[in-house]
Amino acid sequence: MSFDSLGLDAEILKAIQEQNYTDPTPIQQQAIPVILSGKDLMASAQTGTGKTAGFGLPILQKWVEQQAQTTNKLEAKKGKRPLYALILAPTRELAAQIGENIREYSRYLPIRSLVVFGGVSINPQMMKLRGGVDVLIATPGRLLDLVQQNAVDLSTIKMLVLDEADRMLDMGFIHDIRRVIAKLPKKRQNLMFSATFSDEIKVLAQSILHAPELVAVAKTNSASEQITQYVHRVDKRRKRELLSYLIGKNQWQQVLVFTRTKYGANHLAEQLTKDGIKAAAIHGNKSQGARTKALADFKSGQIRALVATDIAARGLDIELLPYVVNYELPQVAEDYVHRIGRTGRAQNEGQAISLVCIDELPQLKAIEKLIKKTIPELTTQGFEVDPKIKAEPIKKSSQRRVPPKRGSANSNRSPQFNQNGVKSSSRHNHTKNKQPN
Repeated sequence: MSFDSLGLDAEILKAIQEQNYTDPTPIQQQAIPVILSGKDLMASAQTGTGKTAGFGLPILQKWVEQQAQTTNKLEAKKGKRPLYALILAPTRELAAQIGENIREYSRYLPIRSLVVFGGVSINPQMMKLRGGVDVLIATPGRLLDLVQQNAVDLSTIKMLVLDEADRMLDMGFIHDIRRVIAKLPKKRQNLMFSATFSDEIKVLAQSILHAPELVAVAKTNSASEQITQYVHRVDKRRKRELLSYLIGKNQWQQVLVFTRTKYGANHLAEQLTKDGIKAAAIHGNKSQGARTKALADFKSGQIRALVATDIAARGLDIELLPYVVNYELPQVAEDYVHRIGRTGRAQNEGQAISLVCIDELPQLKAIEKLIKKTIPELTTQGFEVDPKIKAEPIKKSSQRRVPPKRGSANSNRSPQFNQNGVKSSSRHNHTKNKQPN
């Protein structure tokens, strides 16, 4: 199957050819015809499989078809255009990435798209909305702020997309989502994309979707086959030393590192920089300007290590990212899949290394049970585990995000930044000095 056979407009095909898209991925092959048929869709696909194009391209195609049927072209040219599609995303980073993709796919179309999220001034977003927008990509909280300010009319929407729906529930957005949906027209097409089909997701789907087509292109909670996974047992106090050693010895030039806490991310980034490895942290307490700059510097190669909390596990799309390191294993096993899914994207290969201390063995066991495989183990001479160290309980932090009250001092909406701110042995048969290439 080719993109030509999917019935897409010539201007859309021209744009995606310039993005070096050749053949549609499995999620695109299955989702695009369903969406173009007008049916609701409930799709499960692992991260990095081309989901954004899976819903973005048919949205643009349907918009093109609607424009061809529009009688009052003059009003459209004057900017008096109704909002056509709404795409909801859980994080600022994911919303920005979707917005960038939509702009790339629609570069030859007279369509207007806009990304809105918190952490930046709301006024420029309101001004752009007044000028007329066809496709709006938003985080739930900021969208409701704009609705409250009468800056956006949701009553004209023909298509709704919930991307990373399971993550939105994890982050506590269910009430915001329901408030948004209550303001939408009842007659619309609904598309839900989720990495997992938990009971909560099924309940949400039943309340939103109408007789949806089901699409699943990978086993639920499975990691991409392009990702080579390793575990490296190490004492907790020596993790940072080992990480610096691995980055230096293997000459990793771009590595995304995950920690459990914001403080841990800041501290690790500082320590790596002191070790001569330029690093930056990205998490929810960082201003949007700082987060945008850190990500841009990482993509451009100005920093080698980006240290992130799970807020970045689904919102980052970094082309050809070679390495992901779990400096600390996540408390929720499913988050492991989303973390390592930042590499091995779009048919590219990647490596994921987890630094595991004795305290984290229960988390490792849960992850291996989830992905239904034993992760091979690496060892490094000089970093052997001290058998005298006993396990200590890991202090747990809340996994669910409770969105701050809009307008509160903690809402993290700072006006000073603009929108763009722009072969290994098993764990029981160690092999010394076996490192990923």
